Amino acid sequence: MKTNTLTTHGFLIKQLPTATAFIDTTFKIVYASDKWMEYFNLEYHNSLSKHLLEIFTDNNKEWKDSIESCFKGNTEQGLQSTKNDAGKEKWFEWSNSPWYDDNENIVGAIIQTDDVTHRIASELKLDKLENLLKDQSEISKVGTWEYNIITEEVTWSEMTKKILGVAKDFKPNLESALNFYKRGHNRNTVAMVVHNGIEKGESWNIKSQILTPKGKEKWVVSAGKPLYKEGKVTRLIGTFQDISTQVEAEIKTKESEQLLRTLVDNLPLNVYIKDTESRKVLVNQSECDYLGVTNPKELIGKTDADLYGEEIATISRDEDLHVMNSKKSIIAKRTVNIKKDGKSTSFLTSKLPWLDIHGQSQGIIGISLDINELIQKEDQLRDLINVTAIQNKKLINFAHIVSHNLRSHTANFSMLLDFLINEKVEEEKTRIMDMLSHASVNLMDTLENLNEVVDISTNVNLEKKPIGLNEQITKVEQSLSAFLHKNKVKLTNHILDDITVKAVPAYIESIVLNLMTNAVKYKHPERDPRIILSARKLEDNTILFSIQDNGMGIDLNKYGKKLFGMYKTFHNNSDARGIGLYLVKNQIEAMGGNIVATSEVDKGSTFSVYFNDKD
Repeated sequence: MKTNTLTTHGFLIKQLPTATAFIDTTFKIVYASDKWMEYFNLEYHNSLSKHLLEIFTDNNKEWKDSIESCFKGNTEQGLQSTKNDAGKEKWFEWSNSPWYDDNENIVGAIIQTDDVTHRIASELKLDKLENLLKDQSEISKVGTWEYNIITEEVTWSEMTKKILGVAKDFKPNLESALNFYKRGHNRNTVAMVVHNGIEKGESWNIKSQILTPKGKEKWVVSAGKPLYKEGKVTRLIGTFQDISTQVEAEIKTKESEQLLRTLVDNLPLNVYIKDTESRKVLVNQSECDYLGVTNPKELIGKTDADLYGEEIATISRDEDLHVMNSKKSIIAKRTVNIKKDGKSTSFLTSKLPWLDIHGQSQGIIGISLDINELIQKEDQLRDLINVTAIQNKKLINFAHIVSHNLRSHTANFSMLLDFLINEKVEEEKTRIMDMLSHASVNLMDTLENLNEVVDISTNVNLEKKPIGLNEQITKVEQSLSAFLHKNKVKLTNHILDDITVKAVPAYIESIVLNLMTNAVKYKHPERDPRIILSARKLEDNTILFSIQDNGMGIDLNKYGKKLFGMYKTFHNNSDARGIGLYLVKNQIEAMGGNIVATSEVDKGSTFSVYFNDKD
């Protein structure tokens, strides 16, 4: 072995944290750690190269035989005592193993020692400890036992006998002691640890089941450790504790945990628990299903940043921190989670603070309810309500059209019949009869048009029809002939016959009828009513239809916002408007058009209707 190699090895071994020495086959000390020197109160330079047994003169033969056995390739263990200069005895537990060179040749032995003086001293105080243990046994209900390997005598404390359910004078042996354990795994395990305690000096602490002579099952914890004398295990001592109550409590706890887990996993809710760093520490099956994993372990330790986009993860983390810092819950907050695959889900989310026994935040408990289907139902319901509202509006509109239009026809018929009854001139009677005939035809047209209104209300795909504007005005004029005659209305029509609009006939008739009767109804008290009708096509193919009167007029600055409101009543020189203009506006807008009013008090009004030529 080269000198530099020896120096390097010596330097490394010198620093070993355990008490270690290397000796050659002549028993000379080649290397030693500082710990070794410290244990045996030796000087490093004065001890190297000295014969081992010259330094340790006590029990030389046993140690020498053990080391010589190492030279043959064996590993040995044992106990060694020595006295220091003051005559104080110290005990060391040693382990000797062969020392091989690079060619696998045995060149000596490696000795490792451990100071067990304290342990040996503790064994010497065993009698005192046994008394203390007895007192403690009465308090904690823990029994003791001892097995003397030399005499094969087994000794039980009173508490041990009480746990095993035997009389105080019961005399156990090793076999009968082992037979108290349930046959199979429990008995085999205890027999093995006792064997290892005797043969290998191993301690143990195990939980197992016993069966008392009366057939009662109990859970016990048996602990044991070996005691040495002159380096050999001579006794086993230990404790014996009945833990049936604790085990039953643990079983009930586990059953409760299993029940709770089963309940949580089968809830139609996403349940999860996060720690203070928002890492998931528990998830239920619904959360796994939502995130597309089969094993909850795949989610444990992950944060929202691992599962969602940055924006969603940031929002969630802010919520977690708010709950943890304020210790206040967030209940049923509507949230939207967007997974990294782009799929979004709406939830009603609650987050509760997870507190320890001292009230400190450990994280949050989250509960989320998937409301995607509810939102769809809500949207469907909202659509249904909107459709119902529109249908109701159409129904009300239709009812007012029926009421207004048929009332106009009825009034016309009534006045014509009254004229007919009171008329003496035959020619005039004939003219009135013609007017009644036209009124009858117009009434039938009105009824047909009302049927079309019903069709529009039930069939949204019904197309508008091209209608000659003058044809509709003529029908209305004939329907209102008696009314116009009675009120001395001067009607001027500047509309060309080729002007057509795309509209619903019933709506056109209702619009013209309402605007004309409105002009007469609110005539100026000091002059006969005059109505001027006109129409023209604009550059964008929109048809502009105007009806101008010389009536009382309207203060638009004051009442303009109420003009087309339903059931809005306003007064201007005793002028009161009803629902006619509201119906007109809604009918025009339903056909894609618009209406604009211009008016001046005491000078009259003009209503301009814009008909969109598109379908």
